Amino acid sequence: MPKTPLHPSPPPLEANDVAIVGGGTVLWFVAFLALLPFQGTLSDHGHGSWPWICLSGAGLGLIGLWYCRARRDAIARSRAAETQAAGTGTPGDGTPGDGTPGDGTPGNDATDNGADPATRSD
Repeated sequence: MPKTPLHPSPPPLEANDVAIVGGGTVLWFVAFLALLPFQGTLSDHGHGSWPWICLSGAGLGLIGLWYCRARRDAIARSRAAETQAAGTGTPGDGTPGDGTPGDGTPGNDATDNGADPATRSD
């Protein structure tokens, strides 16, 4: 039997992680609010921890929201840095990184002499 040719892996799908985690967080909090009036009945039947599990899920969801937003912003900064490093700006168009003096790129200002601004002494 002949081997089938291998196809390259498709690129990963981009999902709106913030919306997904936010939706889950809201669902956990709604479940907490729905179970809270039945706390006595749940405790009588040995399930008194269920509302608090839901509240914990909502709290962890808030941490997840913070993480997903930080990750999304870091990815956006990385992509912006890659496009800037690729030289998408034309020289002299006034965009940061266009290669002209004063564009904010270390080494392009006449006063910094190529020194890192964090280590430069004025």
